[in-house]
Amino acid sequence: MMKRNQLREAIFRHLDGLVVVPVAYSLFKKGILAHLLKEKSTTLAQITDEFHANEGYLNVALRVLASQGFLKYEVDNASGNVTITTLPISEFAFSLVPVYEETFQLLTKTSVFTANKMDVDSIALLEPILKKFTENYHIHFEEDEHLRAIQEQMLTHIEGYLVGPIVVNLGMTGMFHKYFMESSFRADEFHKHPDAFTKILDFFVHLGWFSKKNDNYQFTEDGFFFAKRASAYGVTVSYLPMFQHIDSLLFGNAIELRNISKNEDEIHVNREMNVWGSGGAHATYFKVIDDIIIELFNKPIAEQPKGILDMGCGNGAFLQHIFEVIERQTLRGKMLDDYPLFLVGADYNQAALKVTRANLIKADIWAKVIWGDIGNPDLLSSDLQENYNIDLKDLLNVRTFLDHNRIWEDPKNKTKDSVSTSTGAFVHRGVRISNNDVEDNLLEHFMKWSPYVRKFGLLIIELHTVAPELTARNLGKTAATAYDATHGFSDQFIVEIEVLRKIAAEAGLHSDDNYFKKYPDTDYATVSINLLKGK
Repeated sequence: MMKRNQLREAIFRHLDGLVVVPVAYSLFKKGILAHLLKEKSTTLAQITDEFHANEGYLNVALRVLASQGFLKYEVDNASGNVTITTLPISEFAFSLVPVYEETFQLLTKTSVFTANKMDVDSIALLEPILKKFTENYHIHFEEDEHLRAIQEQMLTHIEGYLVGPIVVNLGMTGMFHKYFMESSFRADEFHKHPDAFTKILDFFVHLGWFSKKNDNYQFTEDGFFFAKRASAYGVTVSYLPMFQHIDSLLFGNAIELRNISKNEDEIHVNREMNVWGSGGAHATYFKVIDDIIIELFNKPIAEQPKGILDMGCGNGAFLQHIFEVIERQTLRGKMLDDYPLFLVGADYNQAALKVTRANLIKADIWAKVIWGDIGNPDLLSSDLQENYNIDLKDLLNVRTFLDHNRIWEDPKNKTKDSVSTSTGAFVHRGVRISNNDVEDNLLEHFMKWSPYVRKFGLLIIELHTVAPELTARNLGKTAATAYDATHGFSDQFIVEIEVLRKIAAEAGLHSDDNYFKKYPDTDYATVSINLLKGK
């Protein structure tokens, strides 16, 4: 168990590195880290003015460094002021940031870390960094255990860049097929340029993931562990196209990454990779959803919803899965002829709707697949009623990792008297959003849905932020730093678990404790499952 915990810790630290390297080096290059050491304590507003930065994204960046234990970050939600203070270890940590330079340059100047496939040119560019890393960048390790821990932490950040994109690349192209994992193989069996690919495989030998005998490679037990969890890297790596433009986000045109037409592909995220990573990473939570669905659809028929609406249905896989669970494992499944199940898949993306329709038809599942906006349930309700004679109130609403990605709207009313309790850093197109406004917006969001979900509920899996000092105390146990960065820089609004449950209750939607789960089951949990209903 100790060994598995250490390997799991390595994954979390790799994910930290994927976001910390570009953030820290960009701030170093601009002179902000030196400025912080000089001032010792200053405000976000002062740094923004001094360096002509985009306040919203700068706020995210400084909070990321605080989550790594390099700074102290304090937000006063009453005044809106953010105070940044250096710590005793700040100077030592900042002195090591230059080791990130080559990794940062490769990220921002090439497609080495963002391409879907490892080509010969990419491997050639990586080779000098691989060599320096195996030599620990000639860092003389300190005897003081706290200082040495920081050195190792920052080297592991670079290791994240060398491991994460490669593992995702290999996972998506079949390297972790059972054939390769259970037998020895040569480089030429997997890559058309074996001499170049050998450099990658030898790096994994150095890490202990492969063993090598003559020209044959074999997965070690450690290698098995990482290969089976390749998708854990997928979501964070998928956002590396955004981090290529970190300088622009922090100090330039903050909205250039998002100014695309409906017919253009997203340029801040590799969506194919994101979906691939999400599918593997979310499987654990779906098992818990199964248990809830089974219990709800085993109740007396009069107490059951008439069907299910999956908002943000994506490719329809989740809706298909839920139907199969109900059909095969519940009392309702035996009564479908008399009490048919109304299935509705809704999505904002037309391409997703097309894929959902095709997949559900192929699976021989009847469902209505329609356009829908999570921010406009009234329109969705009228569409269902007028066109399909389905009452939204009669359905169980399900959502997976969607509410935090709603389209931002300035709160129409300052409906809350209390001051926000969130520690988050929130942005819309470079402009900082106060935590009070985020809570007001979330309250209005839930109030829109409340009339339609009070009876049968809103079943959501949601992502959350964690206070920076709590994350810093639990490095290697949480991916909070990576989540905060990827979502903060892409204008998404992840709040703490207790904040979400509090705001939902203010909207008249109370989380049923019988179904509530959080992951991990600690005070630094970043994922929750809630069944929100009216009392």
